Amino acid sequence: MRTDDSGQVLAVCVVHAERDVPGRVGTTAIDKRPMPGRVPVRALGLDGDHVCDTTNHGGVHQAVYAYADEDAQRWGRELDRELPAGWFGENLRISGLDVSDSVLGARWAIGDTLLEVSAPRVPCATFQHWAGEAQWVKRFTRQGDTGAYLRVLTEGTIGVGDPVSVVHVPDHGITVRDLFTGDDPDLLSRLLAAEPTLSDDARRQIDRHARRHANANRAAQQRADEPTHPATRRGAELDMGAQL
Repeated sequence: MRTDDSGQVLAVCVVHAERDVPGRVGTTAIDKRPMPGRVPVRALGLDGDHVCDTTNHGGVHQAVYAYADEDAQRWGRELDRELPAGWFGENLRISGLDVSDSVLGARWAIGDTLLEVSAPRVPCATFQHWAGEAQWVKRFTRQGDTGAYLRVLTEGTIGVGDPVSVVHVPDHGITVRDLFTGDDPDLLSRLLAAEPTLSDDARRQIDRHARRHANANRAAQQRADEPTHPATRRGAELDMGAQL
């Protein structure tokens, strides 16, 4: 994403009503709907918005959640249903920007606010229940169009029609999607040094990806070291017996 990239705010959404969710979650604030006029944006999010599960959501690093209208439209075609602004639990429905491929640490000027891309959205059981689609978390994860969480650097207001101007992009070029998929652990290890503003959650994501790759590499090495064909395995046993 270049610093001359720009988009537009199509909707500004806050909690419409809390919903009950089966299981441990209990209550969720995922049901968000568009608001008219200009909405104040504070360090912990939009006025009128909140989270219920404060252990896993919210805080300064997840103050605002943005989702690309282009991705929402693609999902709508795949699911054969309308997915209005707020359906993804997003605060900002944005057109014209590849939100999920935004560089971590990139800064967006919207209205008189300044926001910074901080992390991908990680789908959970609450999102699965809300969507009501079979294997939704798996499908959403496989697609990788997660949208982006934003931290608030400068408070202000945001309204429909505001341009979204990318005013700063870090040189490391590592994106929200890179962090979410974790396909390149070496890339993510460089991110730790390159992006000092990373949240503890993002750092834990990087650690989980590193352990996953280490385990996969160890398992692959073990398979390579072990004879797999019965005849080969029997031959190795006879050779060992002969040596004894």
